[in-house]
Order: sequence, then C-alpha cells, then structure tokens
Amino acid sequence: MDQQGLTRNDMAVYIGSQSKVSEVLNRKRPLSLAMIRRLHEGLGIPADSLLQESGKKLEPPIFARADG
Repeated sequence: MDQQGLTRNDMAVYIGSQSKVSEVLNRKRPLSLAMIRRLHEGLGIPADSLLQESGKKLEPPIFARADG
C-alpha cells in the first residue's frame, strides 16, 4: 500500500468491504484466493508473495517423478 500510495478505501476494490479490508490488514482474516487474484492482476503483486504466510518462506513444490 505504501509503495503504491494506496489507502484502505483503495483496497476495497481488491479485497471487498471496508470491514474485510480492516480484518485482512489486522491479520484477523486471511486473503482468499479471489482476493489474491484481484491483488495480483490489479496491482501486479507477485502471487507467490501473497500466498506465503507472514514470516515464512514459500517452499518450492515437490513433484514425484513417474518412472515408466
């Protein structure tokens, strides 16, 4: 928000109602997949940074190889 000069009112477009914005910013509500998509598409925020938990690093996916 700071980097793009956005206010809480501006975030309602991406998150929903003002109460949802407040809950998300106060860490009382997690971002939904729809919110993540809107933030990614509308503000250009990398989806992986929106998916990771606060203070934790997102681990790369591990795929099992099917031999044969």
